[in-house]
Amino acid sequence: MKIIHLPSLKLAIVLGAAIGSVNAAVLTPSSASTSLPLHHYLSVHMSPNQQLIASIEGDSSLSGGAPTIRDLIIRSADGKNISTVKLPCGRVKQCWPESPAWTPDSGKISFALRTPGSHARSLYQVNADGSNLKKLLAFNGTISDLLYSPTGQLAMLATENATKELGAVEAGAPITGDMDAAPPEQRIAVLNKNELQWASPATMFVYEYDWIPDGSGFVGTAAQGDGDKNWWIAQLYTFRAEQAQLLYSPANHQQQLANPVVSRDGKSVAFIAGIMSDFGSTGGDIYTIPVAGGTALNVTPKLPSSATSIAWSCNGNLLANVLAGDQTQLVDFGNGITTNGGTVLWHGQESLHGEQTKHTDTCTSGITAQVHESFTQAPEIAVGEIGKWHNITHANERNISSYSVQSLSWKSDNFTVQGWLILPDNLASGKKLPMITIVHGGPAAAVRPGFIETGLTRSLLDKGYALFLPNPRGSFGQGEQFAASNVRDFGYGDLRDVMAGVDAAIAAAPIDPQRLGIMGHSYGGFMTMWAVTQTNRFKAAVAGAGISNWQSYYGENGIDEWLIPYFGASVYDDPEVYAKSSPINFIRQVRTPTLSLVGAADLECPAPQTQEFGHALKALGIPSSTIIYPGEGHAFREPATLVDREKRTLAWFAQYLK
Repeated sequence: MKIIHLPSLKLAIVLGAAIGSVNAAVLTPSSASTSLPLHHYLSVHMSPNQQLIASIEGDSSLSGGAPTIRDLIIRSADGKNISTVKLPCGRVKQCWPESPAWTPDSGKISFALRTPGSHARSLYQVNADGSNLKKLLAFNGTISDLLYSPTGQLAMLATENATKELGAVEAGAPITGDMDAAPPEQRIAVLNKNELQWASPATMFVYEYDWIPDGSGFVGTAAQGDGDKNWWIAQLYTFRAEQAQLLYSPANHQQQLANPVVSRDGKSVAFIAGIMSDFGSTGGDIYTIPVAGGTALNVTPKLPSSATSIAWSCNGNLLANVLAGDQTQLVDFGNGITTNGGTVLWHGQESLHGEQTKHTDTCTSGITAQVHESFTQAPEIAVGEIGKWHNITHANERNISSYSVQSLSWKSDNFTVQGWLILPDNLASGKKLPMITIVHGGPAAAVRPGFIETGLTRSLLDKGYALFLPNPRGSFGQGEQFAASNVRDFGYGDLRDVMAGVDAAIAAAPIDPQRLGIMGHSYGGFMTMWAVTQTNRFKAAVAGAGISNWQSYYGENGIDEWLIPYFGASVYDDPEVYAKSSPINFIRQVRTPTLSLVGAADLECPAPQTQEFGHALKALGIPSSTIIYPGEGHAFREPATLVDREKRTLAWFAQYLK
């Protein structure tokens, strides 16, 4: 289950200070906040010769959210020369470029083009200077993850006759017709003379993949059947000539697999494995296995942090982006065939997003391109050696956030838990602040530094609320044992962590303990529903896409495979473990006014879960309101929806946290 996460950003180096029993790192910028549309860098791709950078970018609306107009930009690595590719639809009729991929000689870029509202794609190619745009292919379906082999073959993931945008957070297709009909499958395809040649079986959905460098085939994660549902049981395969050969299968499906990348010599594949609750929200240990088959090696046993992405460097070493508490780290794990603690190349309280060049023999330096951001510094593209990056863009330099940010740590049971406390600009009044706890989704995810742009989060701060963002047990950042510590225990240990964190925040800042609110989306929506059945400390709540009844949820959602690792059995085999964590079974204990919001086409946390909760509150006379947004999936996309959610949320907290 996904939360609509705070955007991730770069937080500058922060000094640590002890505050009572709470460890807190504090950042307090001095300049005033400004509220401008944020310029988003949605992807960044450095050319194999490391001379050029292709990026997809655009401005958010005033309501926040992803850009509705997107450009493909080509820059020189020094940022001095910039070209905007002229797309065939212009800027009146919107179309979005996606998945740009450089040819091995760095001379051209291929990319997919999407018209919003359509599930069809076209393939285009353009010269490195932005000239000579030409269409390679029109396709009735989705196309993503373009990737060239070292020999110049273009591969991609393609879904013929797609009925929806891929991914469980996207709005679901209407549930009608034959429920047992074969779903459209995402397959590996290679462009051959302006036609797609399939390279994986027709019955398998491929999630992520990489070329075997000699061009003989691919390695990827895949599962039979419904792609939205089955990521949690995906296995690792090699693919050659539409045939799949099993390479690695997690024992009893207790691990999810992500980010398979083949070594530059083609001998090994590295991947991340661990307990994960969402495709695209990755964290766990790093494994390697020979491409020819054999035994998988855990390169990072007992890692006290979470690897979130991996890549092979130009010198053949395995690099990882690692979340370690409140720190992002870039770690070198050597050749990937020995277990060692790795070497930390860089660390900081900021978020990095970038893509390393794959399978090129033209790597001549350690130069990388990254998008970096923090709670107080807006995202920009930076280029340079690791840890020596310098900005080559300045689109957001007028976008300023001057909120005070503290990284808190506190004890809960046997754990040391981390979270973030963000305070509004003006603390000079001497009055204690109302505080809203925002619980992230997942549960396997984490709140990381992300710029506080225009939208709900900034509006709450500007209205004078302190915000507390905990990373309770079940979150990434403290290793696999911590991430799995809420298994068969949803709502119990994790709520203890949250409530201990609330006390830590009250001890660390001028917070009014009588004016506490709580909100969250997805798992955070469940935790909001659960919290108001377990405690009366919160005086107002806003639950987004929550889960009120795990027993009925099991048969309603489109992603039920994720539940087995977390509950240990299906609801039909062990109904009690689902019942004990269901807010609806404790509904008579609720006293907190609660606003509930959900999308009508939500696959992950279907609208009936929110309806059931709202119905019960109304029947019991608890102040409540239930909103179902037409056409929206699990992730709210439409600017009008974001505006309405913000308006209703602000009004709800204003009414009950005066």
